[in-house]
Amino acid sequence: MKRILVTGGAGFIGSHLCRRLLDAGNKVICIDNMFTGTYDNIGELYSNPDFEFVNADIIHPMHLDIDEIYNLACPASPVQYQYDPIMTTKISFLGALNVLEMARKMNAKVLQASTSEIYGDPLIHPQKEGYRGNVNTTGPRACYDEGKRVAETLFSDYRRLYGTDTKIIRIFNTYGPHMLENDGRVVSNFIMQAIHNKDITIYGSGTQTRSFCYVDDLVTGMIAVMEKKNFPGPVNLGNPHEMTILELADMIIRKTGSSSRIVHQPLPEDDPVKRKPDISYAKRELGWEPTVDIEQGIERTIAYFKKKY
Repeated sequence: MKRILVTGGAGFIGSHLCRRLLDAGNKVICIDNMFTGTYDNIGELYSNPDFEFVNADIIHPMHLDIDEIYNLACPASPVQYQYDPIMTTKISFLGALNVLEMARKMNAKVLQASTSEIYGDPLIHPQKEGYRGNVNTTGPRACYDEGKRVAETLFSDYRRLYGTDTKIIRIFNTYGPHMLENDGRVVSNFIMQAIHNKDITIYGSGTQTRSFCYVDDLVTGMIAVMEKKNFPGPVNLGNPHEMTILELADMIIRKTGSSSRIVHQPLPEDDPVKRKPDISYAKRELGWEPTVDIEQGIERTIAYFKKKY
């Protein structure tokens, strides 16, 4: 049995990861300040004696006896991370520094959940890990984009300087159960609008593209990275199936049987025009690629939202 810390473990992705790690027979300590995490996400885990929840903020130093750390603690949608951009930057930098210090002292493996946002509005397509990005350092998204970039720097320097077993993953758009209904992500927005027959809001023309990965596939990739020896990354984890935002809206309207109309609003500043991961590195080194088809994943997610909301 390993003792595994998941920061941000009550959030959308973190709660799925906690459940998977418990099912594998590990002891899991979940830390979350509940800014975007919810008790509903982890409610069923409390009955497991190997699960422990700590309401805390990782911008403060921690000292725990652990074997592995998955650092997922950070608001991840524009609505959430722009609510208090200074807090977002502090979590990205100070939080990463604190988990790295704990990993160094405990000789633990530590994984940083970075993001495709470090590529900014990319000038190459699809995005490979070697691409250094096109990020506006002073724009409204910079608190998250630059915060994640400096966290990658810290992880890389701890590996070089102290020999800490660090790992970096870059998460592309992910969806599935446990998403918040008001988190501002396109999948949750569209589903909530569609099941209530409200206008579906598309920012810009809708011809901008995204690639959506079902959360179960992402968690499988995260664990594969943690278990792979001498594999610091960074590595892209996402689904390379690219589609336009209009195509996503049409799919959700069709699958919900909604009478919603599509309306357009101006595109937010620095919103990427294209987003698609090149996952050849993950395929080659981890034997990982997504297995859940977008139609199947959207159906599961719609079912979750209908039941909950």
